[in-house]
Amino acid sequence: MESVPEGLALIPGGHFLMGADEGRDHSPIHSVYINSFLMDRYEVTNARYLQFCQATAHRLPAFWGMDQFRSGPRYPEHPVVGVSWLDAQVYATWIGMRLPTEAEWEYAARGGLAGKNYPNGDTLNAPDGNFVRSGQGGPVAVGSYPANGYGLYDMQGNVVEWVWDYYDAHYYASSPTENPRGPEAVDLRPEPVRFRVIRGGGWHSGPYCSRVYYRNALPANWLDFNVGFRCVRDGQVR
Repeated sequence: MESVPEGLALIPGGHFLMGADEGRDHSPIHSVYINSFLMDRYEVTNARYLQFCQATAHRLPAFWGMDQFRSGPRYPEHPVVGVSWLDAQVYATWIGMRLPTEAEWEYAARGGLAGKNYPNGDTLNAPDGNFVRSGQGGPVAVGSYPANGYGLYDMQGNVVEWVWDYYDAHYYASSPTENPRGPEAVDLRPEPVRFRVIRGGGWHSGPYCSRVYYRNALPANWLDFNVGFRCVRDGQVR
């Protein structure tokens, strides 16, 4: 086995209660088991994404060079925005990782806490994360706010994050109990515009949308100033 690489956190395997019973798409609460995995401590930054674009001739993100969204080489440690699910997936493959599943993301975001609304408790205030009431007006450098119990930063703010799964509002009623990877494609739209799940609040999100169980989705080719991503990979470590 290998040691934990720099910039990654070991998320230990275990059971957790996923979702919340509020009669919305994040219900019913259901027990899920997740294998251990490694996750980026920080959202993918402008600097990291620029390296990928330069190495592969991939297109630069939408909004690149716009100070309003802290996008471009002047903001190397800010999270990249303006990338689609398709872009994020190509990046993850290039770096030898993958996008987290929706269940992995929520399990990791909870940081070992059970039944809480946010990664560090039941309330979200300006000192806790970069959301709409924090007054930042855009993304901030990754790691500017406290980490959760697994050593992950910005799981409740800065930018919303793409995850692997297709979106289905009723998926929780039939989700597998071990390592769910989301439903099969649920509509007949062409692949690039089928909806993929996004998780976690961003700088432009309100407190409710920043809850660890809150679900939303966008077309896989959507480009947004409030959406970025982080990566995971399988693996045991010593």
